[in-house]
Amino acid sequence: MGQPKSSPDQLRSHRWFGVIDMRSFSHRARTLQMGFRREEFVGRPVIGIINTWSDLNPCHAHMRDRAEDVKRGVWQAGGYPVELPALSLGEVMVKPTTMLYRNLLAIEVEELIRSHPLDAVVLMGGCDKTGPALMMGAISAGLPCLFVPAGALLRGNFQGRFIGSGVDTWRYWDEFRAGRISQDEWHGVEQGMARSVGHCNTMGTATTMMGLIETLGFMLPGASSILAADSNHQRMCSAAGIRAVEMAWADLSPQDVLSPASFQNALVAFAAMAGSTNAVVHLLAMAGRAGIPLSLEDFDRVGREVPVIANLRPNGAYLMEDFFYAGGILAMLDLLRDRLDLSARTISGTTLAEHLAGAARWNADVIRDLDRPVVDQPGLAVLRGNLAPNGAVIKPAAATPELMRHTGRALVFQHMREMLEAVKREDLECYPDDVLVLQSAGPVGAPGMPEWGMLPIPTKLLKAGVKDMVRVSDARMSGTSYGTCVLHVAPESAVGGPLGLVRTGDRITLDVDARLIQLEVSDAELAARRAAWTPPPAPYARGYGAMFAQHIGQADEGCDFDYLKGTAPVPEPEIL
Repeated sequence: MGQPKSSPDQLRSHRWFGVIDMRSFSHRARTLQMGFRREEFVGRPVIGIINTWSDLNPCHAHMRDRAEDVKRGVWQAGGYPVELPALSLGEVMVKPTTMLYRNLLAIEVEELIRSHPLDAVVLMGGCDKTGPALMMGAISAGLPCLFVPAGALLRGNFQGRFIGSGVDTWRYWDEFRAGRISQDEWHGVEQGMARSVGHCNTMGTATTMMGLIETLGFMLPGASSILAADSNHQRMCSAAGIRAVEMAWADLSPQDVLSPASFQNALVAFAAMAGSTNAVVHLLAMAGRAGIPLSLEDFDRVGREVPVIANLRPNGAYLMEDFFYAGGILAMLDLLRDRLDLSARTISGTTLAEHLAGAARWNADVIRDLDRPVVDQPGLAVLRGNLAPNGAVIKPAAATPELMRHTGRALVFQHMREMLEAVKREDLECYPDDVLVLQSAGPVGAPGMPEWGMLPIPTKLLKAGVKDMVRVSDARMSGTSYGTCVLHVAPESAVGGPLGLVRTGDRITLDVDARLIQLEVSDAELAARRAAWTPPPAPYARGYGAMFAQHIGQADEGCDFDYLKGTAPVPEPEIL
C-alpha cells in the first residue's frame, strides 16, 4: 500500500493544479474555462471516470447516466470528477471480433490514467472484453481504481417462457434452420430476447467477468449481481464515487489488492459459476499484468475440486435476474467460504471475509448447496495431446455426456466462411459421429480469435435430429454457447500448430476424463505434413492488425501483447 495522503500537496493531481508556475497556470485557466470554480478542483482528489459508453453498445446504453451518478458521489465526498471516454467494445457490433481490440482498449486505459491529472479511477464497463481490458490497463497504470459494472439485462420473454440472451438464440436458430419454427416465430424471439439495457443475463462472458472482478476485490459488495435497470444500480454508482475519493486519499493501488490468494479465489468462483471459457484468457492476461503466476493447470485443478452451484444458463435453468434475487455473488461466495482465502484484500479496505458480511441466500435452487451441484461435471477442463500440446479447453458442464469420450472421423474446414457455406449443403458428406474441425480461427489466423468455436452442425444432420457433435478449433466460444466444443487449441493452426495439419478422414479422440485430445496419426506422418506446411498469408498488411499479429500471445498465455506483460515500471509523465 502506498503512503496515505494527509494534505492536498501530496496528491498526484497537485503537480498539475497546485503548483505556482506557468504550466499549472495553464491547467487551472483551462479548467476555469469550463465553468468550474477554483475551489471545485484545486486541492481536491481528481477522480477519473473511464466510460465505455457508445451508441453501438446496447450493454452500456445507460452508462452516460450512470457516470452522472458516480460524479454525484465524487462531489459528495469532496473530489473533482472528470469523465474520460474510452473505446467501446460492443460485443455484437464490433467486427471481426472484440477480442482483436481488447488489448487496444487496455493500452488506451493505461495511457489515459498515466497521462492525466488523476488520483484514482472508476472503471465503467460490463460487455465481454471491456471488463478485462479496463482491468488490464488499470493494473499496469497502478493508480487506485474500482470497477462499476454495467449490470445484466432483464429476463427475456417469448410465448410465455423466459429466454436468455445468447443461449436461447443458438437453440432457436437451430430450430429455425431445421424448419421446426417459422420466420415469424424467429422474429418473435428477436423482439423478446433483450428487454432492457445491460449485458447478457446468462452466465456468459460479461456475467462471468463481472463476478470474477468482484471476487478479485475490485467492486463494492454485491455490485456485480445488480441488474442494470434496478435503482440499486444507481445507488451503487454513487457509492462507488464516494469510495473512489477515499481510495485516492488512502493510495490503495491494484497491487495492494491483487495477490496469489485473490486469483485463487477467482478460480474458485469461476468453477462454481461454470463461467465462460473466455475468462481463461482474460484471467491469464490480468495475472500476467500483475506479475502473479497463473496457468491452465490451475484452472483444471480447481475445476476438479469445486462443484458447479450457480444454476444459470447455459449450464443450468435460471438467469441473472433470478441470481440477483437469490442473493447474488455474495450468497454464492458465502457458501464457498471453506474454499476461499478470506484474508484477501478488497478495494473497500477490508478483507474478503468482511466483504461477505451480511450475505444471505434466498433461493437454494438458483444457488445450490455444494453437495447438490447443478451438474456432475466440472465447469472447465484443460485438455492436452498431440493435437494441443500447449493445451485446449472444454466446458463439460455444457457438453453432451455421451460425447465426453469419443473417437470420430475429422471433417475439416480451413476457414469459417468455407464452413458456413458447406454446412448448408444437402450433399455434404457428414455423419453424426464426425468431429468437426475448424482451422485459421486463432489469435493470428482469424485474426483475433473470434467466437466461432460453437461450430454449426450441418443442416441435414440437424433435420435428422442431431443436436450436438464434437467440435474442435483454435477459436473461442461465447459464454452463452453450449455443446461438446474443444476450444483455444494451442498453438493455433496459423502459426504451425498441429491443428493446421489435420485432414478430413483423420481420426480424432476426445477423452475428457483423461484430459486428452489426440490426433490418431503417426508421428512420422505428422512430421511429413509439417515439413510440407506453409503459413497462410497475414490477414493485415498494415496498421493495428499487423502490429497485433506480430506481438499477440497464444491462448494459453492470455493473448496479451508481448511488450505489455509484466510489471516493469513506466515513469510518471514530466510536467514541463
